[in-house]
Amino acid sequence: MTRSTASGNYDYLMGADVEFRNQAVYEELKYWGRWIAEQVPCNGFRLDAAKHIPAWFFRDWVGHMRESVDSELFVVAEYWHPDMAALGQYLEQVDRQLMLFDVALHHRFHEASRAGGDFDLRTLFDNTLVAAMPDHAVTIVGNHDTQPLQALEAPVEDWFKPHAYALILMREQGTPCLFHPDLYGARYSDTGGDGEVHDIMIVPVDCLPRLVQARQRFAHGAQTDIFDDPHCLMVVRHGTHEQPGAILILTNRDSMEKTVELGSDHADAAFVDYLGHCDEERVADGEGRLTVRVAPGSVSLWVRSDVLA
Repeated sequence: MTRSTASGNYDYLMGADVEFRNQAVYEELKYWGRWIAEQVPCNGFRLDAAKHIPAWFFRDWVGHMRESVDSELFVVAEYWHPDMAALGQYLEQVDRQLMLFDVALHHRFHEASRAGGDFDLRTLFDNTLVAAMPDHAVTIVGNHDTQPLQALEAPVEDWFKPHAYALILMREQGTPCLFHPDLYGARYSDTGGDGEVHDIMIVPVDCLPRLVQARQRFAHGAQTDIFDDPHCLMVVRHGTHEQPGAILILTNRDSMEKTVELGSDHADAAFVDYLGHCDEERVADGEGRLTVRVAPGSVSLWVRSDVLA
């Protein structure tokens, strides 16, 4: 049997009773890991229901897989817990060999989307894994458990999904993970807490494909977070000599304008909103000072016009 300090006696999660202390079982699971890596080309694993499986087993299993399959193997565990102390303790137990989903950040996105203009955006990353241990954080906006009517229901409202995805895709901290229905949509029926069956439709996030492209094209160079306004955040990626950067600005209230110092390399350069939410062109002054805009409750990503030509 297995026991978890997080959930008490959870030995039969989904009918599974795996005795990890049995040497034959222990070795068979290591063999299975090697076998699946040989049969199916892969460079990573997602470990489900991690808090119901002994941490020492995953410590050994991940170490074995990295030694026998790929030293750079990507591994993320679904240890669903919003408390940073619990996540830190678990990472120590597995010798920090894997990453965890940033549950706390997901809940902050959920809370911000529900609160609307009353939420202080400066606190969005407080007590999150990506703020404390970014090298071990997989950042998400939603998943199959958090969507409506599911076990861990805490959906991010549609209006705020562009904000959340822009922040996890354009910042350097964390490894972002996209939810399939946010790209392609989904429709399903399920029973709610009221005992009634409800029809649910998840609408694709219109600007998400563009944000994925933007991460590849513009999320380069040093980063400056400008979190000085409770209702407007800015993230500046300064780019490199070879790769362009971008200025992300978002708000949960009214239209906003903010000025950023980009430096002489951007003197008199023209910028446009790569997401198309603002249709004008903005031009930096002779010292590389640029004022950008964001529409009410929206997000914009300003990039140099000449890199799009």
